[in-house]
This record gives sequence, structure tokens and C-alpha cells, in this order.
Amino acid sequence: MAAAPDDTRQGSDQELAVSRFIEQFALSMAGLGFPRMAARVFVAVLISTNGLTAVELATQLRISRAAVSQAVRYLMQLGLVERQREPGQRHDHYRVTDSMWYEMFARRDEVFLRLEDNLADGIDALGGQSPAAARLDETRRFFAFIRGEVPKLMTRWRESQGEAPDKDS
Repeated sequence: MAAAPDDTRQGSDQELAVSRFIEQFALSMAGLGFPRMAARVFVAVLISTNGLTAVELATQLRISRAAVSQAVRYLMQLGLVERQREPGQRHDHYRVTDSMWYEMFARRDEVFLRLEDNLADGIDALGGQSPAAARLDETRRFFAFIRGEVPKLMTRWRESQGEAPDKDS
């Protein structure tokens, strides 16, 4: 078998390294509770230059377009990926927004508040004096604390990036 020219070998070495990176980062995200397929799609979009179409994602990741569709829907709900279509194009491109992490965490306020309300309902249901109710109350107080700290963290992040803080923070 003849050896491949250096540029071909280098290209496939880089492709292999990129594929490994996608899989490794996706596994790390899955360890944090992310669905594995959504993590793989997210990492592929994250490292793309101009975003990717569903067909490109399916080809690159060797998955079905249905799996891409489901993963993209999940990622869009989280605010990690957005769909864009260039004028004259027939296919949507999926891209990450420049401030995706900021936006995702900034929207967590409503999630934390909902969790606090659910936990308060659980405390009431348990009667408020049981050890289980005490655990739920500690969890509720933790989420209340986090909810109060996230706006401060977001302000510090924007300042660290040379941006003016939000008036709402």
C-alpha cells in the first residue's frame, strides 16, 4: 500500500484530531447531564467557521438528519445554537451566538425561581418539620442564593470583557 502524500496525511490527521476532540468534549458535556447527541452537535457547531447545515452535521458526525434535528431543537431551547439562513440559500445554518454562555446563564433566573416555587410546594406537602422538608428547604435556599448571585456574576463577566454592565443587573 503506497504512503499518502504529506498534505493528505496531515489533513486526515487533523480530521481525526478534530473528531476525537468533538467526541471527548461531548463526553465531558454528557458527564454534566447533556444528552450525548446534542453535545456532539453542539461541539461541531461551536468549532465551525460559518455554522453548519443539518446535512453537514449529519455527514460530519455520521448520524441521521433526524438525530441532528432533535439535537438542534434541544440546543435552540437552551439558547446555545441559533438557526440562520443566508439570502438565496435553501438550507438553514446552525451557529453559536457570540454571547451564548452569557445569554444561557442570564436566562436561568426564571428556572431557579420555578425550582424554588416547586421546592416550597414540596416543603408544604411534607409538613415543613420533617428531615426531608429540611433538605428541600436547604435546596430551595441554595437556588435562591444562586439566583441572587448570577446577575452579579454576569455583570463581572461583562466588565471583564470590557463591556458596560447591564442596567437591569
